[in-house]
Amino acid sequence: MFQELVSHNNDIKRLLLRGYAIALDSGHLVVRDIPYLDDKGELCWGAIVCKIMAVDNKRFVMEDHQIYFAGSHPYGLDGRPIANLAGGPHSLPLISEDVIVQRSMSNKPPEGYVDHEHKIDSYVTLLCGPAMERYGVSPLTFRKVMSEGEESVFKLADTLTSRAEIGDLAGVFKNEIVAIIGLGGTGSYVLDYMVKTPVSCILGFDCDLYHVHNAFRSPGRLVDQEELDRPKAEVYQARYDGFREGLKLFPKFIDASCEEDLRSVTFAFVCVDKGSARRAIFDLLTTMKIPFIDVGMGLDRKQGKINGTLRVTYYPTESANEMISKGFADLSDRPDDEYRVTVQTAELNALNACLAVLRYKQIMGFYLDESAFSQILFKVNDVKVFGDEGAR
Repeated sequence: MFQELVSHNNDIKRLLLRGYAIALDSGHLVVRDIPYLDDKGELCWGAIVCKIMAVDNKRFVMEDHQIYFAGSHPYGLDGRPIANLAGGPHSLPLISEDVIVQRSMSNKPPEGYVDHEHKIDSYVTLLCGPAMERYGVSPLTFRKVMSEGEESVFKLADTLTSRAEIGDLAGVFKNEIVAIIGLGGTGSYVLDYMVKTPVSCILGFDCDLYHVHNAFRSPGRLVDQEELDRPKAEVYQARYDGFREGLKLFPKFIDASCEEDLRSVTFAFVCVDKGSARRAIFDLLTTMKIPFIDVGMGLDRKQGKINGTLRVTYYPTESANEMISKGFADLSDRPDDEYRVTVQTAELNALNACLAVLRYKQIMGFYLDESAFSQILFKVNDVKVFGDEGAR
């Protein structure tokens, strides 16, 4: 990634060739070896950190005119804090242990900055000038620095994470291998959300074919008419292959005999609507001690308009059997299923998936979780989401 950055961005290449100790860290440009004076006039070394924004997967531009600084406030030769540095105390999660951001800074010339080189040079002149004059030091050390956080499952630069300053939180997914069992209405949206989550690997299973009705309740558009009547696993594999690594979708039905398929899985989403299939999957997951979330949707048109409930139920490893015994999910086939019209709509499939992925990310520690509900229900008629205390 760093070599790609240098090769396709001349302003960053010029900074490197001139001797700046630059590297990447969690989607940020880091310039180390920045000399400055502290409040006692002593020489200190800091680092400048900048957010960068991807134009495409090769070209990057400045996010804004601000920088972050790993160090205390710089002082001038007169013993006073350097002026015209707006901002203030700020922390920024980075992987590098030697770069601890302490503050943000903002100094924008009237005409703005032309590129990264112009921006770094301007801040270096402002911050380093006094130290360079007093101690004869230079930020141009020509030191080679290893970039951090370059390994990524994404084939595009994840500048969303760096812009939101949540790189440390995203790290909780690093070793996760997630299975999505069922790629139908809700499962396809779970897949879409998880593809954009930096888990190590996603395994998906569905033996059904992709038909026209699937196009009306799945994310994205029908890319080609030839997608129709092909296995869902193949259709979605082709759609998402350009986005990330570690995506393996199989046209396969999961039952009690599939232990080897789930051998390395750390978490699973169960997105099937047939009770007997769910029963076999639950038995397999509990036997293998894999925590999982099951989704369900019960909609009907008994009152002339569509009403019903969406369900997201969490089955932790230590209490999965207890949760199963409470009967929140149908584990047998209804006698009238063959004749029953199953009502599902794209927005409710997406919401069901959204609640499931949100709950998973709470469990992982990405989102705050103050209730630890094992079940979340959404009522269509009054548009309310609430945790089921009886499921805790």
